[in-house]
Amino acid sequence: MALFGTLVNGLCIIVGTMFGLFFTKIPERYKQTIMSGIGLSVLLIGFQMAFQTSNIIIVLLSLLTGAILGELFHLERKLNNIGKWIEIKTKSNEDSTLAQGFITATLIFVIGAMSVIGALDSGLRNDHEVLLTKSILDGFVSLVLTTTLGIGVVFSVIPVVLYQGTIALLATKIENWLPEVFLDGFITEMTATGGLLIVAIGLNLLKLTEIRVANLLPALLTVGLIYYIYMYITL
Repeated sequence: MALFGTLVNGLCIIVGTMFGLFFTKIPERYKQTIMSGIGLSVLLIGFQMAFQTSNIIIVLLSLLTGAILGELFHLERKLNNIGKWIEIKTKSNEDSTLAQGFITATLIFVIGAMSVIGALDSGLRNDHEVLLTKSILDGFVSLVLTTTLGIGVVFSVIPVVLYQGTIALLATKIENWLPEVFLDGFITEMTATGGLLIVAIGLNLLKLTEIRVANLLPALLTVGLIYYIYMYITL
C-alpha cells in the first residue's frame, strides 16, 4: 500500500498534537524558551540539508524563481487566510495562534528530504521505513509546537497527507518517466533548497527575521525544471 507511511505520518501528528494540548497552560517563559530551542533545532536541520548541495547556482536560481512566483500568487497571504478561516470555523478567539501554528507546522513537516524521499520509497519500492521514522519525529515536534502554538498544528495533517500522498502515488509510475540519475540529483538539490527554507523558518521562530517563507515554496517546484535544464546543458 503506497499510502501506508503517509497515513501513519498524519496519525502521529494528530496524536502528538493531542498530547501537546495537555501542556498548553505552562508558564509563558517556559513556552518562550521551548520555542527558542525548537528554532535552534530547526536551524540545525536546515543547515544540514542545505550543505548537501553539489551546485549552489541551482539552489540560488530555484529560490529566485520561487520567490517571484510566490510573491506573484501571494502564497503567504493565502496560507494566512486559510488559517484565519479555520480560526473562524473553530470559533477561536482573536488572540489565537491557530494560523501561525498551522503555517509553521505545515512548513516544517512538508519541507524536507524525508517527505520526498520517504514518499518516493513508499511508491517506488513499497518501503515505508523513512516515512515511519519521520512519523515519530513529526509526532514529537507536533507535541512541542502545540504547547506554544496551540491546536492549529493539527490542521497541518491535511497538506502533509495530500503532499506526501501525491508524491507516493506518482512515484508508482515515475520510473517510466524519469531516469534514476536525474532523480538522485534532483532530490539532492531539492533537499538543499528545502534546507534553506527550513533555516528561514528557524530564524522566524527565533524572531530574528520575518521572512515570508510560504512565498518561497515554489522553489521546490522550480528546482526540478532548473536541474533538468542544467543536466541538458552539461550532458
